[in-house]
Amino acid sequence: MIAYTCKYVPAELFAGFGETAVKLNPTVENFEEADRLSHRNLCSYARALLQTCREQHVKNLVLTTCCDAMRRTGDVLAAAQGEDAFLFVLDLPHADGPCARSRYAAELHRLVDALAAHFGKAFDLEACRAAFADREALPQEPYLALLGARSHDALLQMLQKELPFPVRDLTCVGSRLLPQPPQTDNLNAFLEWYAGALLEQIPCMRMTETAQRRSLTEDPQLRGILYHTVKFCDYYGFEYAQLQAHARLPMLKLETDGTSGAEGQLRTRVQAFAESLPQQKQHRAPISFASQGRCTAGIDSGSTTTNVVILDASGKIAGSSIVPTGARAAVSAHNALEQALRQANLERGQLDEVVATGYGRAYLGTGGRDVTEITCHAKGAFYLDSSVRTIIDIGGQDSKAIRLDDTGAVKTFVMNDKCAAGTGRFLEMMARVLELSMEEMSNCGLHWKEEISISSMCTVFAESEVVSLVAQSKSTADIVHGLNNAVAAKAVSLAARVNPQERFMMTGGVAANRGVVKAISEKLGAPLRVVPEHQLCGALGAALLALENP
Repeated sequence: MIAYTCKYVPAELFAGFGETAVKLNPTVENFEEADRLSHRNLCSYARALLQTCREQHVKNLVLTTCCDAMRRTGDVLAAAQGEDAFLFVLDLPHADGPCARSRYAAELHRLVDALAAHFGKAFDLEACRAAFADREALPQEPYLALLGARSHDALLQMLQKELPFPVRDLTCVGSRLLPQPPQTDNLNAFLEWYAGALLEQIPCMRMTETAQRRSLTEDPQLRGILYHTVKFCDYYGFEYAQLQAHARLPMLKLETDGTSGAEGQLRTRVQAFAESLPQQKQHRAPISFASQGRCTAGIDSGSTTTNVVILDASGKIAGSSIVPTGARAAVSAHNALEQALRQANLERGQLDEVVATGYGRAYLGTGGRDVTEITCHAKGAFYLDSSVRTIIDIGGQDSKAIRLDDTGAVKTFVMNDKCAAGTGRFLEMMARVLELSMEEMSNCGLHWKEEISISSMCTVFAESEVVSLVAQSKSTADIVHGLNNAVAAKAVSLAARVNPQERFMMTGGVAANRGVVKAISEKLGAPLRVVPEHQLCGALGAALLALENP
């Protein structure tokens, strides 16, 4: 077995030595071994590759110098691997032309010689030619494309499961397509052809000429784009920005860091994307309350609170509740629903349908369907104010910016990453340090005098910064004002990624914080509407979706 990571590696060549080619797209639990061998500033993919090679005892590996991180990975592994291991780094030209092809052919010849010396075998050209697979035919049915940087298998499997169209892996490694080789017994001629075939593939973003990549988004069967980037890697971020500005197709950005910890959050984004695809919308008939004659409930299972809204047959809120989520989301959902039912003077059996949303939506056991909070917040906000076009939602541990079209459908959205900076939990921690209640925190920052800047949004570092400011006898109001501005800056930065348009609405628990709302409004340079039902918006949207279900 010989592992490889790049589509420009001559993987078929390994069969000429009786070895199987294995593509490495690693995702790991942690970087413990990688951080022992290298510096943490190495990119997350390179660290995941190092971790995998050590955990799985990968002995034979061929890399390319597609970027400096791969050069460094090769250096680290060369120092760490045993004498029986085979590690080879191909010097990859970043262009396609006669000189580049000749140069890369020489690199392939160097690899053949190195493999022959390591395995003690002569190269079998016929076995190599037989390893080339036939080109796949282009799909003749609608599909979604996974573009961008290399992705791991678990991500692709999740996309195939959650999305309504087939997903084609057209990432830098997934788009590896080579023609059938010529019938020749001349090794040099074969390697010249091989080098050209590798370099003429649709280029990755590390190549100097990338115009050919446009063909990836011009297929008439393409229905949407899932764009994957590796955290802290700029190459594919440039292409994503271009596509975001010019592509006419629905698009979702997915960013990973080589670890498996964010699967739940990625799934929420993917499900929200699926719910926003055109073919999903066309099946939804407008709500006509007079003809429904039904009562429905929406349950929003959040990280901090569980919220319930019950709608009566006329589409009005008949009952609602907000209870702490606690350690058991299902128990909290049951208690919140019972409380709302009592308020509405209804029994559980009188509810025609229950729709769940929020991070715990799939685990409540309500017997109804579940919908992402992206779709539910959009539905609830538009119902409360049909002029709303941009929603900023800040909850207990996450935040979102959602852009709506004129019909209230989700046009695009973004969510915060795994860090809880700028969320309700962040403010709770800062209030605890300042010995304030959340209500006091809401108003305290409105009466500031000195402009104080909180430089870190990391909860741990911000706590240290606040403690230092307290030690300097800074006014509590000034410190809270600085915290409000820091949260507002993060929220507005998130909103900027959806090309926000007025009118703005803020939802979620943090919308009760007057200081944060004022700071966000000032940074937006526009009014920010907060409705009395701001914390119930997701549950309201879920109940409305239940009404739409025939």
